[in-house]
Amino acid sequence: MAMNANRPTSPHLQIYKLPLTGIISISHRMTGVLLSAGLLLFVYLMSALASGANAYAAMQAVTGLWVVTLIYWGFVYALFFHLCHGIRHLIWDTGRSFEPETLTRYALIELLASFALTVATLTTI
Repeated sequence: MAMNANRPTSPHLQIYKLPLTGIISISHRMTGVLLSAGLLLFVYLMSALASGANAYAAMQAVTGLWVVTLIYWGFVYALFFHLCHGIRHLIWDTGRSFEPETLTRYALIELLASFALTVATLTTI
């Protein structure tokens, strides 16, 4: 078969720049998956608490590692990011805020709010 020369081509990934709202949308889906995976860690923590002193001591040793602390911070950020984006979706459900400049402004507010909530939460612990 001959290729149609007039057929439009997809923009190359190095040329096309995804808008901030697109990046936020993809990130929202990723944080949803990460939150689901984080529930496995939560179940492990709860089962260690319920299993007695030895299991609790082993859990404390694991959660004291810097990598686990970093994962914990990421989990808390994902939680707040997902929450802020959910609020943004509630606003969209009212049929408002679809202007391009408003979309970008709300995306920035969402990022700043989720970061601020994470820092505020983790500094009080």
